[in-house]
Amino acid sequence: MKKNKQKFIDLRSDTVTRPSRPMLEAMMNAEVGDDVFGEDPTVNALQKRVAKLFGKEDALFVPSGTMGNEICVKAHTQPGDEIIVEEESHIFVFETAGPSLLSGVQMQTVRGVKGVLPQDKVEAAIRYKAYYMPPTRLICLENTHGRSAGSVVPLENMKAISKFAKSKGISVHLDGARIWNASVASGVSFKEYGKCVDSISACFSKGLGTPAGSIVIGSKEFIEKARRYRKIFGGGMRQIGILAAAAMYALDHNIDRMKEDHKKARFLADRLIVLDALAIDLTEVQTNMVFIDIAKSGISQAEAMELLKNEGVLVTPERHTFLRAVMHLDVSHDAVEQAASAFKKVFA
Repeated sequence: MKKNKQKFIDLRSDTVTRPSRPMLEAMMNAEVGDDVFGEDPTVNALQKRVAKLFGKEDALFVPSGTMGNEICVKAHTQPGDEIIVEEESHIFVFETAGPSLLSGVQMQTVRGVKGVLPQDKVEAAIRYKAYYMPPTRLICLENTHGRSAGSVVPLENMKAISKFAKSKGISVHLDGARIWNASVASGVSFKEYGKCVDSISACFSKGLGTPAGSIVIGSKEFIEKARRYRKIFGGGMRQIGILAAAAMYALDHNIDRMKEDHKKARFLADRLIVLDALAIDLTEVQTNMVFIDIAKSGISQAEAMELLKNEGVLVTPERHTFLRAVMHLDVSHDAVEQAASAFKKVFA
């Protein structure tokens, strides 16, 4: 007989979700064609829909958020250019030096506050024109900001950076992997976010709960360049309407329900902050993540994760003394209550 596998409350990421039965049915019923030839009707419909949603001319379905970001960096720059990134941004921390490897550009980091780039620091980071200086071509923003526990970058900050960049002839890209969460939490429309930037990369496989896929959004000219680099990077796929159908279903059904993920994150944070061994910055708990500082407990990250796993809860390490818990559509409120009890058992 096969032993029953232990069922974990998986709070490692919002990427661990599995497609629901209705989403699977939408995928199975998808009309498909060869997307490299531009002949997949479901992909074409998705691209048109998302472009309109963000107020842009065109969009391009890509396999992953990292590929989406790297395609955008490549399309905006030339080898030898410099791009400005926030020092804790996904592009800088988690994409294995992709901009230097794939685009031949140098990254200059600016320290933000909960993902917000101070305009004076951005202005100070712009290179003055000299033949021995790499020209600043691109400023990269991220919303929500992953390493600030999913904090929302205010629209006014994005507008200010955009206005300054435009005055200098510099492009602006938005890593909007969780832009859906940002919009739901802030009430800012996708179109308003789109006005602030020249390109966007948004994920379907995180809070929206699809099995894979992201999308790049911009002008028609920009997307034509992006399509070429998608092919070069190996991202051209064929009858991919089965994944586009999942994204279409998610846009119809899984955006508004993100409010529940945000509520669950706040619920967990409120339950854990009373424990003396733990510290949580509640100002960061704005969307679906909770960062828990365990430094005062004297327990290492590895030991804490193992103890929580023994209690049926999975989390990930973050920074040096933090654990990360991410809410998603596959974790119920009851499961979050159980997770809170597990934390109390380990850290009381």
